[in-house]
Amino acid sequence: MSAIIADDTAGETAGETAMPSSAAEEQLIAVIGGAAAASPPKRRARPLDTRVTGQPGFVLHSYPHRETSLIIDVFSRDYGRIALVAKGAKRPLSKLRGVLQTFQPLSLSWSGKSEIRTLIAAEWVGGLLPLEKSALLCGFYLNELLVKLVARDDPHAALFDHYVTTLNQLAHQEPAPIVLRQFERALLKQTGVAGDFTRCTSSRQPVDPVENYVVDPERGPRIARAADSWPRVSGKTLLDMEREDYSDVVTQAQSKVLMRFLLAHHLGGAPLNTRQILIDLMQL
Repeated sequence: MSAIIADDTAGETAGETAMPSSAAEEQLIAVIGGAAAASPPKRRARPLDTRVTGQPGFVLHSYPHRETSLIIDVFSRDYGRIALVAKGAKRPLSKLRGVLQTFQPLSLSWSGKSEIRTLIAAEWVGGLLPLEKSALLCGFYLNELLVKLVARDDPHAALFDHYVTTLNQLAHQEPAPIVLRQFERALLKQTGVAGDFTRCTSSRQPVDPVENYVVDPERGPRIARAADSWPRVSGKTLLDMEREDYSDVVTQAQSKVLMRFLLAHHLGGAPLNTRQILIDLMQL
């Protein structure tokens, strides 16, 4: 498929029509965008590139910019999370409207040195099934996590690949609680805020499967004390999580509580709006 060129002029011919979002999807997109504006990660890890072509990426969120354009928050494989202005994308006949959709693999080209760069071209790559029903809600939850916890211009190629894998798993209706726990853990590890779950920081010994632990968000597991208010988990749960083995129902239950606690800490108390929707609907 040929690339669609971003254009800010009026004479665009009719191509792919826009894919209308449902009211629920639009509300979730607004939730993600509003939350992102309130507490974006600040760290910038690399100098801005002047021109990039054919970069794999996904749209995490978009919002209006002036009369005819959009600002899109993109998660790219080699450049991390970036902001692009898509000129003319709001026009009724803009081909970009049918391409710049969430959860669809894209090939993106952009230029610029400022924090918000200019989209030059976008091409739909394909290869992923669409997310539907509860899987769609889970997808928006993933996007909100990325917007809130991944700093701009901070590359995470391994996390990008895990995101693609997670979308595939959700599209094929694999168990959402397990898929989400795996992604949450990968996200914290890849962004450098999750410690090793196989060693106890208080005893400096390997985690004992039969011992009870709490996880210090900044240091890692330590043996649980009577006065601890943090979630208690078994050593087996910690070792299972490190192996990405969630077959044990106890591991599933304890890891859910633990990941809520760790995410809340690293979010600085900012709420995860899509997660609350998932909790209400699915008890994830």
